[in-house]
Amino acid sequence: MHGEYKVPGGKLVVVDLDIVDDRLADVRIAGDFFLEPDDALDAINAAVEGLPAESDSSRIAAAVRAALPEGATLLGFSPEAVGVVVRRALTNAADWRDFDWEIVDSGAISPRMHLALDEVLTAEVGEGRRGPTLRIWEWNESAVVIGSFQSVKNEVDLENAAAYGFDVVRRISGGGAMMMGSGNVITYSLYVPAELVQGMTFADSYAFLDEWVLQALQSLGIDATYQGLNDITSPAGKIGGAAQKRLGSGAVLHHVTMSYDIDGELMTKVLRIGREKMSDKGTKSAAKRVDPLKSQTGLSRAEIIERMLQSFRSLTGAREGHITEAEFAAAEQLAESKFASDAWLHRVP
Repeated sequence: MHGEYKVPGGKLVVVDLDIVDDRLADVRIAGDFFLEPDDALDAINAAVEGLPAESDSSRIAAAVRAALPEGATLLGFSPEAVGVVVRRALTNAADWRDFDWEIVDSGAISPRMHLALDEVLTAEVGEGRRGPTLRIWEWNESAVVIGSFQSVKNEVDLENAAAYGFDVVRRISGGGAMMMGSGNVITYSLYVPAELVQGMTFADSYAFLDEWVLQALQSLGIDATYQGLNDITSPAGKIGGAAQKRLGSGAVLHHVTMSYDIDGELMTKVLRIGREKMSDKGTKSAAKRVDPLKSQTGLSRAEIIERMLQSFRSLTGAREGHITEAEFAAAEQLAESKFASDAWLHRVP
């Protein structure tokens, strides 16, 4: 069996192995990482050798960590990365280039339609009627998009949101509220088969699915990194955040919103930012928690998106596609029946 794993922000780790009597055998770890001393690689291979084939990534990582010689230095990878790549080999996980990717443009549509398309297109991928897809959001309206499990009254000042022209909608994924001013953010959605992130923890899959974006931002001179579970950040401040939803059909929705430009003062009026999200410098610092791409690059929103698409095409070989009439029709029905309903918006009051 063969597995590969590109560590987000790090190096490629590769494994070839066999299974003999339900045990891992003839394990050969390789890659473009750095490792000292040289014989530490033998220790890593020996640590994985003989483990039960059903071992999860945590058990494999623990075995590797315990076997490393004292003072061993791993650069560009980690025991956890070894655990991930072994599990990807055991589960026959796919890579980006194993699929025919499409990039689709839905045009400027309402926030509710964006949310409905996310659900519809993810389901289409899971049921095999659509290949893996990247979609960039465009819209002419402003909205606050709250996470699936957030309380409306705790997260949004509904009176101010209405006064400043922000619709309030709820998405199907978890995570925090995003103030999405028209033309002031860059949002994209990935609809991927579960096989692409097979063998990864949820945390690993977040960084893995956004590695191409980090590369695009870094090519623009931004020192972008992944932080925590789902934040894209830089020394100047947080850039954006990701969220995921995994459907029973076998597909993953992964979407990200990054701030291109932002009115920090308006954000503190529309969003009820909790104390735990603010520094000890007080309310004024809340506006500085998110640092826009415009200020860091001086480029137009369209120019940044084009660099992102170049990075994605280089990784996946994606071609231009389209959303079918049937998919649009299903999304329109779902937008009305679900995402426009008070029952959905206030499912958590």
